[in-house]
Amino acid sequence: MVEFEFTEEQRALREVARDVCTRHAPEEEVRRLMGTAEGFDRAVWRRLGNDVGLLGLAVPEEHGGAGAGLVELALLAEETGRSLLPGPLLGTVALAVPALLATGDDAVAKELLPGVVEGTTVLALAATDDRGGWAPAQPSVTVGSGGTLTGEVAHVLDGAAADALLVLAAADDGPALFLVDGDAPGLAREVQSGLDLTRRQARLRLDGVPARPVGSAASASAAVATARRTAAVVLAAAAVGSAQRMLDSSVEYARTRLQFGRPIGSFQAVRHRCADMLVDVEHARSAAYHAAWAADAGTDDPALAADLATVVTAEAHLRVARSTVQVHGGIGFTWEHPTHLHYKRAVSDAALLGGRAAAATRLADAVLEPA
Repeated sequence: MVEFEFTEEQRALREVARDVCTRHAPEEEVRRLMGTAEGFDRAVWRRLGNDVGLLGLAVPEEHGGAGAGLVELALLAEETGRSLLPGPLLGTVALAVPALLATGDDAVAKELLPGVVEGTTVLALAATDDRGGWAPAQPSVTVGSGGTLTGEVAHVLDGAAADALLVLAAADDGPALFLVDGDAPGLAREVQSGLDLTRRQARLRLDGVPARPVGSAASASAAVATARRTAAVVLAAAAVGSAQRMLDSSVEYARTRLQFGRPIGSFQAVRHRCADMLVDVEHARSAAYHAAWAADAGTDDPALAADLATVVTAEAHLRVARSTVQVHGGIGFTWEHPTHLHYKRAVSDAALLGGRAAAATRLADAVLEPA
């Protein structure tokens, strides 16, 4: 008995997302954007939002979105992961937007979300410390006189391109979220070098930066936790798309690459490796969409399902990436072949949002300790 089946609308959404990603993110375009200042094409991003309506899938209708659920957002993420479409899907749509909505600050939401939905506003969530640690109990940014912010945060997803930032800072009543304009005086942003050049991260330095409080101090920690869970599911779904793309390329290569006068796919060792890759991809897909369904339906623990998806998809993504290199042999190691782009994405994903090790620890605490 299955938990759910994709509806006709969801299958149509997948087809639209795949078509858009195929047209706008061929390999040569992805490589070109890797060398640009922002790392993505704002014109394409606006097209995804204003023309196709994909960026507002999980945004409530009162803020200009479609009011859909996390399953729909996961479908979009899977297709962007398949093509490695550069853009602030994870940093803006999956992290900053859920955090903003969870604060309950309707005034700021009404101000920012229409632009996010249309693709004209990039919003980032700075909820790390100065070493990139996720959601610290004592943020490295502090609130000074007049509500200004001072401090430094690292590894902020899409932080360099953001038009506005939600910054987690240490206030008198505990961690609180503040809204900072991207061109605010005293804000310095630096793109950090990373393994995955298709997903940008930045270091932010704040020196007396003017900011506005968002929500209440009591809502900040819960809002950041909600954002992490949502982003973890989106990240898992994107990993499924990337792993599926590598599996498809490996099977195709095994069918056409000849060795000793026969396709290498006819050799048992290669067949078994491809079969193991298929098992990993399907296992990851089940875990990712179970987490999305759990968040939408509320029948399972969303936090538990998200952590399970993180652990399963991160490990499967890495195994599939390594096997893809093995199937392709020498060419799989070269810069010219797309395998290394997906391999770097797999390694980088395993460390985001606290990493799979932190997710495994939370799983153990939730499941083993009560038992």
